[in-house]
Amino acid sequence: PRWGSFNELQEQNFAALEDVLTDAARNAPSATDPNMRKLGTFYGTCMDSAAVEAAGITPLANELKQIDAIRDRPGVELAIARLHRIGIPAAFSFRSTPDAKKSIRTIAEVYQAGLGLPDRDYYTKTDSASEKIQGEYVEHVAHMLRLSGQDSSTAATSARKIMELETALAQASMTREAQRDPESIYHLTRSSDLPKITPHFSWQRYLGSHGVKNVNEINVAQPAFMSRVDSLLASTPVEDWRGYLRWMLIANTAPALSSPFVKESFRFNSTVLRGVSEMRPRWKRCLAFTDQALGEVLGQAYVRKNFTPEAKARALEMVRNIRAELRTRLGELAWMSPGTKKKAYAKLESIINKIGYPDTWRDYSRLETKAGPFVANLVRANEFETARILRKIGRPTDRKEWGMTPPTVNAYYN
Repeated sequence: PRWGSFNELQEQNFAALEDVLTDAARNAPSATDPNMRKLGTFYGTCMDSAAVEAAGITPLANELKQIDAIRDRPGVELAIARLHRIGIPAAFSFRSTPDAKKSIRTIAEVYQAGLGLPDRDYYTKTDSASEKIQGEYVEHVAHMLRLSGQDSSTAATSARKIMELETALAQASMTREAQRDPESIYHLTRSSDLPKITPHFSWQRYLGSHGVKNVNEINVAQPAFMSRVDSLLASTPVEDWRGYLRWMLIANTAPALSSPFVKESFRFNSTVLRGVSEMRPRWKRCLAFTDQALGEVLGQAYVRKNFTPEAKARALEMVRNIRAELRTRLGELAWMSPGTKKKAYAKLESIINKIGYPDTWRDYSRLETKAGPFVANLVRANEFETARILRKIGRPTDRKEWGMTPPTVNAYYN
């Protein structure tokens, strides 16, 4: 739905990355570099459309079986934790983040999440266009549940219940505008005080399932939202939670499943919601999955072929020249007081340049990729990434970590 110079550059990169990934997939069985073997296996299983079609939803059978086995509230909480471990933000999200008021340290954070539509407003608005999308969403959920094996009646009933539960979560969610005030989403809470917000939720069991220990403080970004989650866990029938968790699993893995799931996910999320009429070719979708899962392995292979040390040196020189010119101009500003200039110089010197690719590459030794259904590799990659993120809790913030992968055409500051 958009086009510009960044897209033109990204298309050039896609062509270069396709060459890298095709070679990696072809050579994966004989690769001596474990990272290149992982890269080739991951991309190769995604591109193996015959295997993906044959597998259907069966690779998720064990996850679905665990959800179907839920019988009580503790079971729901453990299932939420399990989905969180594989990167699916059911009901809420749990992550690490630099402490907004003491950024040298990284803390745990709980944030509102759990919606199948892009934003709370999709559920709360009552105009005709919004009501039309709400109706189409319920039909979409029911369709996906039928594809997963439910009969039509069960799927239709479950879809309505899912919409009710998500609407309750949406009504308790902060608007995007309200979240722009950083004070409004900063509520550092001692672990011992969490029961004041969520009196029924077992944080000890939840954190234990993640292997996260000695968490003394958590930023509960939206306390009112978490209180609502707590009350919904108590008041909503377990059967409705089972349906919702099943839906969360399917919705978040659908683009990696067989074509009926992929097409229906695209139809609603891209065509209905965004007006995009044509799906990207498989290799571009697989490239995106691979960049997300193994971005710095892909980045290493990319820069070896497409971004020489000389090119990085030129880019760094340009940035150093910009920094020097900015320092000169700061000194010449007549309207800025000496005290303010001192702070401006300090801010300028504190900037870390991140040009092209990181000096130290990320460690992927804990990630395993295997031949077989692609969605299983995707789940393993999500689990690896979640564990990596949560290991940061309680540690000093790594200011050298990159927030984007080397082949990404973009820029950012933090």
